[in-house]
Amino acid sequence: MRIIICGAGRVGRGIAERLSQENNSVTIVDISQSLIQNITNELEVRGVVGHGAHPDILQAAGAEDADMIITVTHSDEVNMIACQVAHSIFNVPTKVARVRSQNYLESQWNDLYSRKNMPIDIIISPELEIGRAILRRLNTPGAFNVVPFADGRVQLIGMRLSDVSPLVDMPLQQFPELFPNVHAVIAAVKRNSMVFVPKPEDMLAANDEVYIITKTTDARRFMDIAGDHDEKARHVVIIGGGKIGAFVAKELETLPGVRVRVVEIDHDQAQKAADQLSRTVVLHGDAMDAEIQKEASVGSAQMVLCLTNDDKINILAGVLAKKLGARQAGSLINEISLQNMKSELGIDMIIDPRGSTISSILRHVRRGRILDVFSIEEGAAEVMEGEILETSPLLGRTLSDMDAADGIMIGAIIRESVVVKPDADYVFKQGDHIVLLAKQDALKHVENLFRVATDYF
Repeated sequence: MRIIICGAGRVGRGIAERLSQENNSVTIVDISQSLIQNITNELEVRGVVGHGAHPDILQAAGAEDADMIITVTHSDEVNMIACQVAHSIFNVPTKVARVRSQNYLESQWNDLYSRKNMPIDIIISPELEIGRAILRRLNTPGAFNVVPFADGRVQLIGMRLSDVSPLVDMPLQQFPELFPNVHAVIAAVKRNSMVFVPKPEDMLAANDEVYIITKTTDARRFMDIAGDHDEKARHVVIIGGGKIGAFVAKELETLPGVRVRVVEIDHDQAQKAADQLSRTVVLHGDAMDAEIQKEASVGSAQMVLCLTNDDKINILAGVLAKKLGARQAGSLINEISLQNMKSELGIDMIIDPRGSTISSILRHVRRGRILDVFSIEEGAAEVMEGEILETSPLLGRTLSDMDAADGIMIGAIIRESVVVKPDADYVFKQGDHIVLLAKQDALKHVENLFRVATDYF
């Protein structure tokens, strides 16, 4: 695909890196010459210096032949206008815009984004996506990642195995025999920084990070079997009262028995958060000050979420919270190199703000009838939901006679809204949805399984 990315910040760079690795033709646009120079020196992408919404700049970026434009500058208005120009002048087929301001996203303005008004095909709101991801994790204690598929009927769960987990040293092929009524498939394992799709004879080890595709109604049962018995957090402290922090606090307010406190260093932002929240105590102060954290009752908190715009503050505030007695701490971290320090720092949950954005875009870049995508471990693998069409090579075949491909694990099949556990004798039909995990080198094979035409390749 020929793709233009407007905005060379962290998100734009992450998207460019990922898409260029997959042999897409990527051009990135930014007003900063130094950012463009750095990116073009390090990645296999073309760079254009200029304003992403200006027609001449988009023309120079190749908009006349582009298949997609992705606008992720720091300005909502620039992102929206760039999509409008790409549509009206260059007829770019797919237009993606990052929109942060909730004023643009209220349901009463949905008609704004129609083709006759402002033709944006996909709107990405990182703050909302991050907030929802945090809430899903809070709702599933013990998981470091929870992602819904198939309209919420299936979940991807990431969890770390403790040394007392019953799954440790047990061959995976024994799991369905011991727990036949639990629909859970261990689709991938991260061990010593390596991600692999396990074979039936493989055994799990303590401290493995495992990714499970499970029927949503069986998720809690699997967590209990795996040895995680944490209760949902009832006392939560949020460091940072910005868009993400205020959104999470407002959602938690609706849950009975949950106490929330917010710490915000900026006086105006603290006042704004206090105006938005009704049952949450908002403290104006520096979360790097132990006395402020004590005033927020961090020591008795079951979860402390550090959600400021500064990675270092989020890390250090989380470390301080754990030192003061907080049971768990989660930190929002943009910088990938810092994300890998989770175990050394003792932080329980790393929140990657780029992950949801990149996954949302991959959904529309993937070829074939791919309905949903979530990328894990910096792109080492993807979990996808795909639909079988009449052109799929899976049609009429069973799991046992389909072409074997390393690096793919089918976790769930959905037929007419019913979730079915994968079985060797299951015969695929048109309209079936499949949720599977695929390693990076198997993605093309997966796209072929969900191809949309006989001459797809």
